[in-house]
Amino acid sequence: MTPYDILMLISVICIWSLLLVNVVLTIAGYLFYIQTDDLPVPALPETAPFVSVMVPAHNEGKVIVQTVEALLALDYPHDRYEIIVVNDNSSDNSAELLAKIQDRHLGRNLIVINTDKTNGGKGKSNALNIGFARSKGELIAIYDADNTPERNALRYLAAEISADAKLGAVIGKFRTRNRNASLLTRFINVETLSFQWMAQAGRWRLFKLCTIPGTNFIMRREIIEAIGGWDVKAIAEDTEISFRIYLMGYRIKFQPKSVTWEQEPQTLKVWFKQRSRWAKGNVYVIVKNIPLLFKRSASRIRFDILYFIAIYFLLVTSLVISDLLLVLHTLGYVTTTLASFSSFLWLLAIVLFVVGTYITLITEKGEMNLSNLWIIMLMYVTYCQLWMVVAAFGLYNYFKDLVLKREAKWYKTERF
Repeated sequence: MTPYDILMLISVICIWSLLLVNVVLTIAGYLFYIQTDDLPVPALPETAPFVSVMVPAHNEGKVIVQTVEALLALDYPHDRYEIIVVNDNSSDNSAELLAKIQDRHLGRNLIVINTDKTNGGKGKSNALNIGFARSKGELIAIYDADNTPERNALRYLAAEISADAKLGAVIGKFRTRNRNASLLTRFINVETLSFQWMAQAGRWRLFKLCTIPGTNFIMRREIIEAIGGWDVKAIAEDTEISFRIYLMGYRIKFQPKSVTWEQEPQTLKVWFKQRSRWAKGNVYVIVKNIPLLFKRSASRIRFDILYFIAIYFLLVTSLVISDLLLVLHTLGYVTTTLASFSSFLWLLAIVLFVVGTYITLITEKGEMNLSNLWIIMLMYVTYCQLWMVVAAFGLYNYFKDLVLKREAKWYKTERF
């Protein structure tokens, strides 16, 4: 075999190993949805636990009113939860809008913290730490500033965590509120359902593992106190705190019946900026936690660490190498005897992607339709290929920030 054949073979093995892992997670997730669909959510204790609902916000004037109004309307005893909005160094009209909401809802536990450039504007983790210092709840729930949670979302989360002392956190789902706004948001809707929530369901069923998303989750106050709050250097603060919860011996459960609707980017520029930031944040978490692979106490999260390493390093590298070799072989610059075999596997991968993704959509009402089948096929040759660029750019930005020693700050996702 030539050196190019060896490179191609290694790349194909890596790609298909990860593809098969995702197939297994999808099957497990699908079974989870089927088996839990009719199971009731535990009831709240007679005296509902007091919950502090925190909303970090930076220049969110376009969406913050709808979010706070939705939180005020939650189906949860009104005297048993408080809402803390951290309006973090905003330069728009957020402060005025929040003040008007407070005036309309006098007597409700609605706290607004307005920070400035001296103590704020340093990222979501810093804003959460500021809000936590003012909170009183035995449970802490987090919602992003563009969210519209369903009325029972908080009730389901609080009931689940109250029913099991082994749970450190419970996560719900977020759905795409503006999924019909553009072709991009339709891609994001499919991605969220098939690759975010189906994978979460599969990991929970197989390994009792879940990763906290950035919104619609609840956790115990003593955990945040024990770990000293959120890591202000972590952009992907949700992934980072998930690992720390598992290291404390707790589990994180997925409750798909708790749903919030959020606004997703409607333009490619906004999407690329948001997703490359997420990629950079996850690279930080991976690098920070690699030493845990060699600690027996971290055996519970070893799969997740290896999974993230495989996705952000191994998969990206393998895809780039295999695609590059195929292009160079077609142009006649290199010769590899595995080109035709690799092409066959590539076509097979497309079939698996389309069929598997489409089947996962039947877990959501109204999503299994012919138009989504065409969206998935188009998604593979466009959206999924852009993901490689996003991951590579996030990796580049991580090392760039490391060299330049830049501090974490708010990376504003433009609202519509």
